[in-house]
Amino acid sequence: MKVMLDLNVMLDVFQARHPYYHASASVISKVLNNEISGLLPSHAITTIHYITSKYSGKQKSDETTDWMLTHFEIAAADKTSFVRARKMEISDFEDGVVASLAELTGCDFIVTRNISDFKKSPVKSLTPEEFLNICKTT
Repeated sequence: MKVMLDLNVMLDVFQARHPYYHASASVISKVLNNEISGLLPSHAITTIHYITSKYSGKQKSDETTDWMLTHFEIAAADKTSFVRARKMEISDFEDGVVASLAELTGCDFIVTRNISDFKKSPVKSLTPEEFLNICKTT
């Protein structure tokens, strides 16, 4: 199974956001244990690097970036993905790009805490908890 992880899922773990941490960490653990294939949109790497650098310093930011690059596939945004995102009826352009990349890379789901942002996505969105429940039944 292949899933696109939205930025908020990663930040739940990196910033220890409670009460979201546990479910998001469990999804990431499935990627680390090779139970699922996890993709990150390319812009998530730069955003997380910036946020981590701002709050934890450059060394921690660089380590976090290297860790993500080691364990996740990266879905690179190009003109095609941006054009597709603009044609989607998703109000937030960044969410449209995530949906576009999930579609273009053949993801089964987008795992996000903001499922309402992806109502018109061609790829079904699930919260981390919903995704984990699906994994229990498959």
